[in-house]
Amino acid sequence: MEITNNTPLVSAIIPTFNRGWILKEAVQSVLDQKYHPLEIIVVDDGSTDDTREILHSFGDGITVLFQENRGVSAARNLGIKHSHGELIAFLDSDDLWTPDKIARQVDFFCNNPDAVICQTEEIWIRNGKRVNPKNKHKKLSGMIFEPSLELCLVSPSAVMIQRSLFELKGFFDEALPACEDYDLWLRIATTHAIDLIDRACTVKRGGHDDQLSSHHSLDKYRIRSIENLLEAGMLTREQQKTALKVFHSKARIYGQGCIKRGRRDEGNRYLAKADQTDLAFDTTR
Repeated sequence: MEITNNTPLVSAIIPTFNRGWILKEAVQSVLDQKYHPLEIIVVDDGSTDDTREILHSFGDGITVLFQENRGVSAARNLGIKHSHGELIAFLDSDDLWTPDKIARQVDFFCNNPDAVICQTEEIWIRNGKRVNPKNKHKKLSGMIFEPSLELCLVSPSAVMIQRSLFELKGFFDEALPACEDYDLWLRIATTHAIDLIDRACTVKRGGHDDQLSSHHSLDKYRIRSIENLLEAGMLTREQQKTALKVFHSKARIYGQGCIKRGRRDEGNRYLAKADQTDLAFDTTR
């Protein structure tokens, strides 16, 4: 769907859970955007700290939604369903935007009428210090389904997406406690280009204990996501070949890791999954 005018309404959605210690900076970075009109929706996912008081301090400048703790996917989905923007952007509550972030992405959509999703480059901060991402994290532009199978190459805080794309591809999978973004980007990348704006407009802050990635074995959820894609039958022949290869590798490595850590039953289940994909892969050669 082509953007209908040069100043479309953008909905910025910020999910948060017990991030009172850092949330205010994230919200302020959205309020400081040079672009308007901008709708700001913060979804409090059942916080028990001072999040509610912090959000109230912004007054009418933001819309606040509350829900019982159901996870980041449910929080983002709630924000999407209550938003009104033609374009939707996400910001994790520990990240920041530079003041020109939204304006640059809107300009990109206006000048690229076939585009439906884009992201910006990022500045990475770990424990308060700037770091350089490894080569494997290098962002790509265009049809990036195959390279995105190994690990997530799209950052929620850097993305802007046309609302219509959710109607085609669905929302964040609320059954996934982690890698829910990886799952959605893969579904989108099967048929759509994910464009990259070569400018760092997002500040990605990490290293703190409450990050989801520090509490989960992420490949477990990547395996589930790839399995869902294969079962849905939505992949081209070449996409299926690559997905099966990655699925086999991840399931085998994860299964062996489970056995090494004493979780033999779980490990054997994943090794069996890997063996089953060998048969499926043979049929697509």
